[in-house]
Amino acid sequence: MRFLLHRFGLLLIVASALLFGANAQAHKPSDSYLSLHAESGQNDLQGQWDIALRDLDLVLTLDTNADNSITWGELSPREKEIETYVFAYLQISADEVACPITPTELLVDTHSDGTYAVLKFSAHCVAPPKSLSVHYGLLFDLDPSHRGLLNLSAGAITQSAVFAPDQAEIKFDLAASSLWRQLLQYIVEGIWHIWLGFDHILFLISLLLPAVLIRERGRWIAAPRLGAAVGHVIGVVTAFTVAHSLTLSLAVLGVISLPSRLVESLIAFSVVLAALNNVWPLVTRRAWLIAFFFGLIHGFGFASALNDLGLPKQALALSLFGFNVGVEIGQLAIVSVVVPLAFLLRRTGFYRRGVLVAGSLLIALVALGWLIERVFNISLYAQI
Repeated sequence: MRFLLHRFGLLLIVASALLFGANAQAHKPSDSYLSLHAESGQNDLQGQWDIALRDLDLVLTLDTNADNSITWGELSPREKEIETYVFAYLQISADEVACPITPTELLVDTHSDGTYAVLKFSAHCVAPPKSLSVHYGLLFDLDPSHRGLLNLSAGAITQSAVFAPDQAEIKFDLAASSLWRQLLQYIVEGIWHIWLGFDHILFLISLLLPAVLIRERGRWIAAPRLGAAVGHVIGVVTAFTVAHSLTLSLAVLGVISLPSRLVESLIAFSVVLAALNNVWPLVTRRAWLIAFFFGLIHGFGFASALNDLGLPKQALALSLFGFNVGVEIGQLAIVSVVVPLAFLLRRTGFYRRGVLVAGSLLIALVALGWLIERVFNISLYAQI
């Protein structure tokens, strides 16, 4: 049995290293931002589509001189090619009748995670639409984690939606919006955000790894009972939840704002510190303090993702609540996998030396790369 646990634990470490190594450069998943506006009584829709230049470069090789920087001089001559490519993956219908799309302008804009192409367009419908159907397929064949974030405004009604490979077409009733659908949508996005936010995951795992151990006389020993480990986990998870929920709410409501680059750098720094604390422990009995303090920073990161989704003003509280619930569900799913396995392995030297120490050093190394990338605005892992 112990042999099998050792092998399973080793497999988990190797799989984790491959997973996080392959995705190390990205905290923020690949997203594009689609806005549609319908005026009452008007046939035409006005639209704007923001797509990351790094995503377009994967397909169209815009960085022709390979200097890791896409200039307007490289982008502008490719305008027609870009429009032809992206609009092949967007179809709009009004009341079951297609609305042909006409590109009108190509611009650039800066988002928190880099430079984006901004494609303005109009869609001509045969009559003022009562319902809309939008089909989105950009990049799904290359990156299944890509999401298209739609903000649709029609008069006083604003609706949001998220396109994914399993939800490429969404229909909208312009006369009303479903609050239950919006709640479910934001719950799902909260779950996906924590599952795709590898820095959030590694921070949480770093805090959970020592939960099944006790620090005595300068060394880690196995916690004698599950109750002691559960108490530690509850304290850490509760502190992290309270802290990030607080700053998430304050940031989304516009009460507090921090620069995105500073937030992302501090999140990476929190992962480094939490991981190294497992190797050279300074805080052992009050790990919840680390979880709470840095949870405040992680909350700003969650807020950035939530704002990117486009919050409907008439359902702001509901959307905020749903996203927060989704984050907690995703977080509890991680805890339910990590803690039982850690408890089974806690008495082995393999866990104390291989998982806790070596695993934490690996986490710290990955997070240090994130920190350097975010502080100096460079791409380390993209070169690997």
